[in-house]
Amino acid sequence: MDLIINYAPTGMIPTKEMTPHVPVTVSEIIEDVQRATEIGITMVHLHARDEKTGEPTYKSDVYTRIISGIRAFAPELIICVSLSGRNFKEFEHRAEVLQLDGDLKPDMGSLTLSSLNFNRIASINSPEMIQSLAREMKEKGILAELEAFDAGMINYAKYLESKDLLQPPHYFNLLLGNIACAQADLLHTGLMVRDLPSHSYWSLAGIGNTQLMMNSIAIASGGGVRVGLEDNIWFDTQRTKLATNHSLLERVHGLATANERKLMTPAKLRGLLNLQKGFGDYGRPN
Repeated sequence: MDLIINYAPTGMIPTKEMTPHVPVTVSEIIEDVQRATEIGITMVHLHARDEKTGEPTYKSDVYTRIISGIRAFAPELIICVSLSGRNFKEFEHRAEVLQLDGDLKPDMGSLTLSSLNFNRIASINSPEMIQSLAREMKEKGILAELEAFDAGMINYAKYLESKDLLQPPHYFNLLLGNIACAQADLLHTGLMVRDLPSHSYWSLAGIGNTQLMMNSIAIASGGGVRVGLEDNIWFDTQRTKLATNHSLLERVHGLATANERKLMTPAKLRGLLNLQKGFGDYGRPN
């Protein structure tokens, strides 16, 4: 299987005070993703920020500018938008970006499959909210990017499939190393991969210092990777050198070359996930 590289350049946590390398403004994110496509990525996981405050935003007008800017140079790249519950609690806010259509329609939207605690904040995802977002994406022809931080979340994805709120093939981000969730080791990884529903494609993400280890395990074991400053701002585990998105991405490519893994193109993953072909047609067929 070719290597899925899911690129996560911004996230909700990194600030310019933490690292000058995180792209925050619309133009910074677009330029960052353009350089990433030159290095080689399969898909991008986008978060939007308010350009005055730098705080995360759900506003569709900000996503409009980011998506249109990216599609001007990468009309085939798979674009996933964040529907996170860390900062936004109302369904109307979390689902606002799902209303974009035509050339602006996202291919995917993130769907965290349960509530969880991060170091300093909770991400609240009630069953009603998860099901409402899944239903909205199904109706709009947008594929859920399924985010699982432990094995129970994978089981909930199977429940949603049984309720016809999710339809295969699926794509999962398995995120390990968060303090209150599955830890970044081989046993947790193996259990989560084993429990995935049939017709699932997956990538591993490691939180903080565990990013390199989980990327390495994924590449060696045939999975995909999620990589970027969203999950880790440091290049080394001793935290002596701040990473750039592109240094993290180039390191992944080096690991892929050593393991004889070729990059999966956006076109190939679109076919595997039953997504439209890009170039003006996005998401899943309605």
